Amino acid sequence: MTAPARLSLNQATIKYANLADALRLTAAAGIEAIGVWREPVAEVGLAEATRMVADSGLRVSSLCRGGFFTLREGAERRAAIDENRRAIEETAALAAAGAPGSAAVLVLVAGGLPEGSTDLVGARGRVGDALAELEPEARAAGVTLAIEALHPMYAADRAVVSTLGQALDLAEPFPAESVGVVVDTFHIWWDPQVLEQIARAGAAGRIASYQVCDFLTPIPADALLGRGMMGDGHIDFASLTAAVEATGYAGDIEVEIFNADIWAADPEEVVARTVRAFERSIPLRSVPV
Repeated sequence: MTAPARLSLNQATIKYANLADALRLTAAAGIEAIGVWREPVAEVGLAEATRMVADSGLRVSSLCRGGFFTLREGAERRAAIDENRRAIEETAALAAAGAPGSAAVLVLVAGGLPEGSTDLVGARGRVGDALAELEPEARAAGVTLAIEALHPMYAADRAVVSTLGQALDLAEPFPAESVGVVVDTFHIWWDPQVLEQIARAGAAGRIASYQVCDFLTPIPADALLGRGMMGDGHIDFASLTAAVEATGYAGDIEVEIFNADIWAADPEEVVARTVRAFERSIPLRSVPV
């Protein structure tokens, strides 16, 4: 089978497949890259995971995820920072094990408001503090910390970084090679400034990952699971993809979907459906770098 050369299957799209099955299904579909999650890596251990990735022949497009460091200073925040240090090490190892063109990109979800807090500004400030602490270690490991802005409906519990512009503001104090941003269509499609901010990200060389999926309505009771296959919802992928490509970004494009019905389906069929939806909805001009 063949698939678009820049398509990467984020492992979350087939959530219940273990790492071995995810690698096998991705390769069997002709997809050349995979976005890996830390939990399946932990199930087999990093040494075994890197061996499996190397044997698969796939590129690694990212590792999900780090972050969740909006807590006030104390033991829990120290534990979160240390967990991100481990994630940096894992990112470097998996990228090194992947096929040529793999990206040492650690996706960061900032974290929500600490329990009982309404201090959104203070929480965002602590994200910047965490980046300042972790950036030297990421740079030394050759890893890019990729800040992912999440849709504002997640600001309280998952990510106090809600726009691409906010993510770029946090990234700007650091070298582009070590701190970048994720452009995720689900989270940023609604933003009136999105095209301007994509251009800003590209001009600074900070687009570390481009992730795609659609925004479905009605939003399910668990708002986290409102993602759909490209073409099934409301997002204009042509304009967003054109804006990303205009910046010169020619890396892998991950399909990352959180959806209960898709997770419950046969993962082999989900992978095949992903290829079809990508071919139909994501217009590409450039080839991988």
